[in-house]
Amino acid sequence: MLRLLVTIFLISAGIFVYSYFRELNPGTVIIRTSPTAEFELSPVNLVLISMATGSILVAFLVGLQQTAHAIVNWRSNRQVRRKEKVDMLHRDGTHALMSKRTMEAISLFEKALALDPDRIDSLLWLGNIHRSEHNFSEAIRLHQHAHQVDDRNIEILLELGTDLECAKRYEEALQTFDKILKIEPDNLTALMRKRDLNIRLERWSEALEIQHRLLKTSLPAQEKRAEADLLVGCMYEVGRQLLERGHPDKARRYFRGAIKKDRAFLPAYIGLGEILIHEGKTKDAVEIFKKVYARTRSVIILHRLEELFLEQGEPSEIIRVYQEALQHNPQDPVLQFYLGKLYYRLEMVDEAFEVLSAIEGPQDYLLDYHKIMANLFLRKQQFEQAIVELKKALGFKKRVVVPYICTQCRQESAEWVGRCRGCGKWNTLTALPWLEAEQPASPSGDKQWSTLTIPYQGIASPFETV
Repeated sequence: MLRLLVTIFLISAGIFVYSYFRELNPGTVIIRTSPTAEFELSPVNLVLISMATGSILVAFLVGLQQTAHAIVNWRSNRQVRRKEKVDMLHRDGTHALMSKRTMEAISLFEKALALDPDRIDSLLWLGNIHRSEHNFSEAIRLHQHAHQVDDRNIEILLELGTDLECAKRYEEALQTFDKILKIEPDNLTALMRKRDLNIRLERWSEALEIQHRLLKTSLPAQEKRAEADLLVGCMYEVGRQLLERGHPDKARRYFRGAIKKDRAFLPAYIGLGEILIHEGKTKDAVEIFKKVYARTRSVIILHRLEELFLEQGEPSEIIRVYQEALQHNPQDPVLQFYLGKLYYRLEMVDEAFEVLSAIEGPQDYLLDYHKIMANLFLRKQQFEQAIVELKKALGFKKRVVVPYICTQCRQESAEWVGRCRGCGKWNTLTALPWLEAEQPASPSGDKQWSTLTIPYQGIASPFETV
């Protein structure tokens, strides 16, 4: 009732106000809508029409604004719901992957990417799964897509570099690591990965340059020592390549540089000796090898001297070297075995038999020892003893050559090389490691020789097996 009375009052008040102002403003106003069309309005009607038009226009604009706001809210809510669904799919995918449900994880990540193709973490995880499944092309595609989404994301570039390495696309992998270093010049991971890849490709000059950069960074003391050892090895490898390419003078500088940084770096001394041999300065090379042997007692040096003297037709010299070495350590079974084997190579049957029959140790490990002894007994016409030795040789389940064996992975090699073909470690091949391990430690005043070295493949000739 009150609302009706208020409505009647407002209508009555409006009529009164309209009538009052109409009496105060008599006359008409001509409104032209075109050159030939016009109509008349009273001033009060004109004002009312103007007010009504303004009100309608304001109402329209407000409505339009509210409609746009409602559309934006709808879209935002839809994106939020989609993001929540993508997050749930990604989370379930990671849980499935952690639970070793690989195929389920792949399906969940693919569903997440179907809803959001540019989601970086899903692209990374799915790419890593495909790489672990050896599907390198798909891993590369996914990580390249992620890189397009965020071209300054270092994690993406590292994963992409790993994909390319696994796919053996080494040049592209190097370019990827270069992109990381443009973004972050001191990124240690990228530097090390690029260094390792250059080592794999035997680009030793590039590896050496990176190694210099790494040593200028803030590394823990233990890691810095390992990197310093690797720097020496890279210097040596650069020298080795220069020597192979016919640049002995340049190679000599790198060998000497390696020795300057590590006085106990055996391969560089061998490299210098090899340069002297190529230059015809064999006596100087022999003196270097003798000095190195006196310092290291390395059987590898004796083998190199043995081949060198035999090539020159001077077997008496290497016999004298072995005998002098045995004077310092008469009970060394390693030296005794190799001296006896040298006698055998030289057809000095009595001397070989005398030395080899008196030692203990190698017969427990070496098939070749029994083969040599069997041949010696045959030449001495002691057939029963020869048969005994041959039976011992036949009892070996595995042939052990005389002998280069990696001290890291136990892989055997018929020739001495600088880098183990099994584990890839440098300077780990040694002769008769079982017997060497039983020898007394070197004097306390001598520096222990580094095992992280890169000897020159081909300097020491293969030690002839029997």
